[in-house]
Amino acid sequence: MGWLLERDNPSVRYRTLTELLGRPPENSDVLEAKSAMMASGIIPKILAKQHPEGYWLDRQNFYVKAKYRGTVWQVILLAELGADGNDRRIRSACEYLLEHSQNKKTGGFAYRSSASGDGDKDAIIPCLTGNLTWSLIRLGYGQDPRISKALDWMIRYQRFDDGEAGPPSGWPYRLEKCWGRHTCMMGIVKCFKALSEITPEKRSAGARSAIRKAANFLLKHRLFMRSHSPNVIANPNWICLGFPLFWTTDVLELIWLLVKNGFRDRRMDAAVELAFSKQSQDGRWPLEKTFNGRMLTNIEVKNRPSKWITWRAWQALQVYSESV
Repeated sequence: MGWLLERDNPSVRYRTLTELLGRPPENSDVLEAKSAMMASGIIPKILAKQHPEGYWLDRQNFYVKAKYRGTVWQVILLAELGADGNDRRIRSACEYLLEHSQNKKTGGFAYRSSASGDGDKDAIIPCLTGNLTWSLIRLGYGQDPRISKALDWMIRYQRFDDGEAGPPSGWPYRLEKCWGRHTCMMGIVKCFKALSEITPEKRSAGARSAIRKAANFLLKHRLFMRSHSPNVIANPNWICLGFPLFWTTDVLELIWLLVKNGFRDRRMDAAVELAFSKQSQDGRWPLEKTFNGRMLTNIEVKNRPSKWITWRAWQALQVYSESV
């Protein structure tokens, strides 16, 4: 773990201190790492390219046309990096998306704005709603009523269909990729991720039910296999380890979501064994998939030892190992 605590990557150092070692916010090393990550590394590179009004690149195209370079993707990445949500520039970006991406009536997040300026009701998608809700909670919006509304949207509308029947008719079940006969795995995973940020004692009955359904969906697939063809990998991309993940997933994220919520099941074993098999002799994990070249700044080098992947592996596998 000493490699993760080196000062060349202050974000990994900060998240290792706080989330793996459990150091409190007032710890001197935590304070030093928090200050360092806002002054050096990836975070200031992203913030340096921000427009004064809070967005990146294009005011209106915050998701699709500016994919991985627009405002949505920067906010998700800043949350993953552990950025300080009290920073004025980050608050400005969060408020920009709450104003232009969230549909004020329903609470879901959309990939485009409506004519009135807020999120277009017909462009709300579950993976985006989950990702932005998680990100905004991590950046300090957990008690904001707008986030409560987003969580309510997931609890009310998120589906967990596994090909048994078609989705319900009517809004929001219109996009085949999100709500087809087999519900999109990414929508389930990212909503699961967001709901997991609610502390257990504050979870409503609806949130607890959605978490159970999401966990059962993952376990039915043994995390990365087809449920109806259990010897076939559902998507080869899911067994490649990446950072950031954005809209996609990998076995480390899936393992972490389950163990974080107290699920231990033999159907997780194949995914855990797969993740351990990727560890090198020196105890490090490689970066196997990346959005480098498409983001505003590159992060690490593909197929080389990765501090981000190694931190994520420790996060997921340490908790799993301690529980068996």
